Amino acid sequence: MNLLPLNIVVIGGGAAGFFGAIACAQANPHARVTLLEASRQPLAKVLISGGGRCNVTHACFEPERLVQNYPRGAKALLSAFTRFQAKDTAAWFAQRGVYLNIEADGRMFPVTNTSETIVECLIKTAAIAGVELRIGTPVVSVKRTSPAAGFEISLKSGETKNCDRLLLATGSSLIGYKIARELGHQIEPPVPSLFTFNIPDPKLRALAGISVNPVQLRLSVGGKSPLQQTGPLLITHWGLSGPAVLKLSAWGARVLHESRYQAKLLINWLPDLQQEQVRQKLLAVKQEWPQKAIALHRGIDLPHRLWQYIIARAEITTEDRWAGLPNKKLNQLVLELTQGEYLISGKGAFKEEFVTCGGVKLKEVNFKTLESRLVPGLYFAGEILDIDGVTGGFNFQSAWTTAYLAGKAMGNID
Repeated sequence: MNLLPLNIVVIGGGAAGFFGAIACAQANPHARVTLLEASRQPLAKVLISGGGRCNVTHACFEPERLVQNYPRGAKALLSAFTRFQAKDTAAWFAQRGVYLNIEADGRMFPVTNTSETIVECLIKTAAIAGVELRIGTPVVSVKRTSPAAGFEISLKSGETKNCDRLLLATGSSLIGYKIARELGHQIEPPVPSLFTFNIPDPKLRALAGISVNPVQLRLSVGGKSPLQQTGPLLITHWGLSGPAVLKLSAWGARVLHESRYQAKLLINWLPDLQQEQVRQKLLAVKQEWPQKAIALHRGIDLPHRLWQYIIARAEITTEDRWAGLPNKKLNQLVLELTQGEYLISGKGAFKEEFVTCGGVKLKEVNFKTLESRLVPGLYFAGEILDIDGVTGGFNFQSAWTTAYLAGKAMGNID
């Protein structure tokens, strides 16, 4: 019988790494848990997330609804969320004196409104649990010491470290994919997710700062079935952003990458109205204000500058009056309002919050424990897995969930 305490190493000092290390140390207080972080700044991504406020999770407390926010990984996460989900995350932080506030759109932030609160909580809790934190400790490679034994970790410093169980929580870092691949796992090639759209139309870009809520977007790429999202849209000096665009980019991440970010986007600026209702509204304005300039009397709830841009796309001038608007141009205006066509010619970044689609293939991981199905004693958590969510706290939630379940399983001595 082995009386020595378990020796456990977590590689990656981000949200998933800390949460997994804490869960492991708390599940097995006799285990030696070491957290290795390559940089000098652990939890750096947590610190900058949510504009420095940290969108910890989302107030969606039914696993079946929660998984609908994951373009990749929903099926695997469903059972995981029945064991640790958003309400459990909120309770976990509350037990440590960090309370979360629910905003109108469901996003949950610390009541202090600063990500430093989350960072301090994780570092303090890890220390109390007895986790040894080693920063500035890059890992070069990992070897399986023998089929029945643990792992030998080679550090950049030349030091080697052995452990019985290993958690890879390296996010989208290339070293994590390299280690997983060398240990026998397949990697779904990582590509960007959650990004904005570049639109090569200077007149649209001149409207930077205008937002519309809601709009309906339909994305067509290479003859594949269109993807659709409805929500707020923001016009920027490079094209389009806002929640609707970011969600669409997540669902279309792989097909957009394959098309080199060249695609067609249809915008319905008035999704709450049927196309015929839009037509009737315009005809009502035409009847009531026949001598008024179309550019100044719209009868449609859209920002004035955006309206002027849209009528220009329908080849209506600022001098044109409603009375002189022919049916052909009226029809063209209706189409511009309900299915205007815009060309995407590239992607932008979403602030400093980079999310990737891709990672360790999920069929190779047991989602009850997050242990590898190929390598006993190897576990995964967070973004290294081929899981990604839309914006709104969902990526953090998958990190908390997978890390918690992995940590608990690693600490298990049965």
